[in-house]
Amino acid sequence: MKPLCPEGWPRPKGYSNAMAARGRIVFTAGVVGWNDEEKFVETSLAGQFAQTLRNILAILACDGAGPQSIARLTCYVTSIEEYRASLTEIGEAWKAIIGRHYPAMALVEVVRLVEPEAKVEIEATAVVPE
Repeated sequence: MKPLCPEGWPRPKGYSNAMAARGRIVFTAGVVGWNDEEKFVETSLAGQFAQTLRNILAILACDGAGPQSIARLTCYVTSIEEYRASLTEIGEAWKAIIGRHYPAMALVEVVRLVEPEAKVEIEATAVVPE
């Protein structure tokens, strides 16, 4: 997988502009930050973000993919303000769970999510080498 950044552009922080990859594509549904019993243990956006990342990795592992396979994430949060206020905790969780791999990413604030307790939902696209 190769991050793409046009010459002269500043390097994005915490994400890539685009990723080039070859292999088998894996798409997740929207994943939320509940545990394996579908219960929300974490109530903060940062805590749910971390659990959501762990859940995505558990799903991807079913097909031999890991953090380095993630090409794109689309993140939906219920509060941009809470997201911005949690950037330090989210960054620490990111490094602990994903490492220093930064896929292409979009983040959008939404009014609410299907699960009433959810503060974040993330869709992942991964590419697993053949």
